[in-house]
Amino acid sequence: MKVEGQGTPRNQERSRESSTSAYAVQCGKCFKWRLISTQEEYETIREKFIENPWFCDKKSNVSCEDPSDIEYDNTRTWVIDKPNLPKSPAGFKRGLTMRKDYSRMDSFYVVPTGKKVRSPAEVEKFIDANPKYEGVGKDLNFTTPKIMEDTIPRNVEATNSSKRMKTSKVDDD
Repeated sequence: MKVEGQGTPRNQERSRESSTSAYAVQCGKCFKWRLISTQEEYETIREKFIENPWFCDKKSNVSCEDPSDIEYDNTRTWVIDKPNLPKSPAGFKRGLTMRKDYSRMDSFYVVPTGKKVRSPAEVEKFIDANPKYEGVGKDLNFTTPKIMEDTIPRNVEATNSSKRMKTSKVDDD
């Protein structure tokens, strides 16, 4: 299910802390991509995507007859979130960082104190130190989106082992 795009213009240098330049959702009827204005709105859609599929007419003054807001192409690197991930609790913000080799993304949350937590163990430590947030841990999900390989810049060297194996098999023939 395609529901999020990670955008990076090809002619700009990537920083370690990449940011999502656009949130998009694909219509379940016409399959056109529609931009979503905020991360919070995107997370609300994603949270119930299977039970409540998204259609163009859910966006004000838009229908399936209108052109796409954004095209899926390789002018940006796209990543696709899994549907039905929980929405970030109030005061928490989910973030993603693309690895330099584009092999995967890392997820983290910025907690209400401003600190980043990168794992369930760090969430547990935060909750132990801040008991008023007891129970929010179940809504913090560190699942990372799938990177769409056909949108990765060509000049990026593959460094993960599965890509290296594929390359070496091709070279051996």
